[in-house]
Amino acid sequence: MKLLVTGGTGFIGSTLCQTLAQHGHDLLVVSRSPHPPQPNRRVISWDDVERQGMLGEMDGVVHLAGESIAGKPWTPKQKALIRDSRVQTTRRLVRTMAASVKKPAVLVSASAVGYYGPRGEEPLTESDPPGEGFLAQVCREWEGEAQQAEGLGIRVVRLRLGIVLAPAGGALAKMAPPFRAFVGGPLGSGRQWMSWIHREDVIGLIEWSLTHPDCAGAINATAPNPVTMREFCRALGQALRRPSWAPVPAPVLRLLLGEMAQMLLTGQRVIPQGARRAGYAFRYPDLADALAVCV
Repeated sequence: MKLLVTGGTGFIGSTLCQTLAQHGHDLLVVSRSPHPPQPNRRVISWDDVERQGMLGEMDGVVHLAGESIAGKPWTPKQKALIRDSRVQTTRRLVRTMAASVKKPAVLVSASAVGYYGPRGEEPLTESDPPGEGFLAQVCREWEGEAQQAEGLGIRVVRLRLGIVLAPAGGALAKMAPPFRAFVGGPLGSGRQWMSWIHREDVIGLIEWSLTHPDCAGAINATAPNPVTMREFCRALGQALRRPSWAPVPAPVLRLLLGEMAQMLLTGQRVIPQGARRAGYAFRYPDLADALAVCV
């Protein structure tokens, strides 16, 4: 397939592009900064996409672009950047598709389990309604922009990503160092749910979504076995051969992180019902196995 990938130089996108290129796909990678050409892929700018009408050459689009939600405190300026980097870029992409004479057959657009908002113990599938809060609102708008492509006759897959685990970067880059220093432990009560997924399964689900014409709509990109924060930290400690004994109290986390702390102190118990029913086979369904290849 000829594929356009936004966010293709990030934590998920860089590994995704390597995998897609190895599997014989031809890639156009959209980036804000220049990169040297590599086999089966070249890097272009957002302006190039619109100016040169390149979407008319594409069989599919993978849209991963977005400002990190955990990179900086959630000041009003940062919240606007988090929102606009998702909503505005998706709108821009769909608008360019609409202007193309030949349109891509499929758009795989990232979203997040934050769509569901804080939901306590409730098991959540793709059919459950959105929740409340900043991230839920961003995800609703983000997905809403992607869904506009359906009116153009394009198959749209909305991947609601959980916490992505990988050997370098992502959540583990922030969580593992305290454990290695023997001061690791759960955040807050430890009872909040963590819906996680190994990066290899994110990439597997993206490629699976691109190549299965019957796949459409929302797909929870989470492993089949979510865990609580306490269970996650215990498993991480075991993988690192370190104790999990130093919890971070909720008031301290709120003092340090402000509104962003709410994302860490609440969670969602998300079930990948759509992927399982459609027959996707998870490479890492269990946390211990995922952590064993990550740390």
